[in-house]
Amino acid sequence: MCRSIKTLRPPVLPTEATEEDIHAAALQYVRKVSGFRAPAAHNREVFDRAVEEIAEATRRLLDELEVRGSGRAGQRQEAAPAGQR
Repeated sequence: MCRSIKTLRPPVLPTEATEEDIHAAALQYVRKVSGFRAPAAHNREVFDRAVEEIAEATRRLLDELEVRGSGRAGQRQEAAPAGQR
């Protein structure tokens, strides 16, 4: 199951991770940890909530990572004025 989780940060991923990429990775993580490919009806809400929380944590992680030496910094640094880099 986890083999389909891909590295989502540059320079490994040539472009920024899409929402679809992030959601797919979160879904695969929850599937692996829970041991269920698809949850039973009585577990659907908690399963879906876990996917959304992990996707949000992944978005924050990718937004805040600083990748040194790659010629391309994380989002936070790109947004900073040139004099503050």
